[in-house]
Amino acid sequence: MIFKKKLAVFATAMLLAGCQSATHKNAASGPTDPELDRCGASDYQQYVGKPLSAIDGLRFEHPARAVPWNAAVTMDFNLNRLNFMGDSQNKITRVYCG
Repeated sequence: MIFKKKLAVFATAMLLAGCQSATHKNAASGPTDPELDRCGASDYQQYVGKPLSAIDGLRFEHPARAVPWNAAVTMDFNLNRLNFMGDSQNKITRVYCG
């Protein structure tokens, strides 16, 4: 009986191990689907952690907005718009399309 339980646990572990992907992608690497990265947010991930003012002099190919912490913004979804989200210390926490 104990042997069957161990065998079942081993078989389950092997089955779940087969479901893992071979490569690990972190969140900072950006989306891999070009349709989800229409605004080019993956090109601006190096600004995460920098102040919102770091993007003041940049020119963007697509519409862009810097959203300070606790700011009111429209909730319309536009995949061509580049968004820089700020935190309470005015640092960029997220860069994404939408």
